[in-house]
Amino acid sequence: MARRALHDDVLDALGRRIVEGTLAPGAVLTLDGVDTTYDVSRSVSREAVRVLEALGMVASRRRVGVTVLPRRSWNVFDPRVIRWRLDSADRVEQLRTLGELRGGFEPVAAGFAAERATPDQAARLTTLASDMVAHGRAGDLEAFLEADIAFHATLLEASGNEMIAALGGLVAEVLAGRTHHDLMPDHPKQEAVDLHVRVAAAVRAGDPGAARTAMQAIIDEATEAVTEAGDA
Repeated sequence: MARRALHDDVLDALGRRIVEGTLAPGAVLTLDGVDTTYDVSRSVSREAVRVLEALGMVASRRRVGVTVLPRRSWNVFDPRVIRWRLDSADRVEQLRTLGELRGGFEPVAAGFAAERATPDQAARLTTLASDMVAHGRAGDLEAFLEADIAFHATLLEASGNEMIAALGGLVAEVLAGRTHHDLMPDHPKQEAVDLHVRVAAAVRAGDPGAARTAMQAIIDEATEAVTEAGDA
């Protein structure tokens, strides 16, 4: 457990430095340097570098070291990369681009869910939407976030498309990023909450068009709110 925590700490530190540009493309690291900088064992440093390699953020070569790669090489869909970018000065731009991406698959997922959701999934969406109403009124943003993440994950699963469902982690990072970086009001907008209720109702009623329309409105509202926060 302790080793895993150390690995995560080193991975997060290196990932954030690469995203922020402190470690610029072309910069070369060595395992010795990572060991010393973070006061960890070689095995911990090696594990962290292996993950960064898998994310396309670095490349290791014998006799050269660990070279930082440009952004075009990164796995920008990975939740860890998204989290690091949301922690950086590029936060609002990252949220904007993710909002545009969500617009390409979440309304589609909502339409499929209205056609394919199981009774249990439809009921869960209704319950989670109700939870969001209650938590929003109470101003409990963490509880609201938990219900919001679960709502979107359930919706993607209810689409019946495993490729779409696999994007749940990406959406979760977007939602968490807004909350944890103070881009949400103290009480979520009633309009946004009501739209989740409308999505759940459309799925339960088997109305793909209404589900798609309400989900697109959710994404439009979120994108507008993030843009306004960035301009403030």
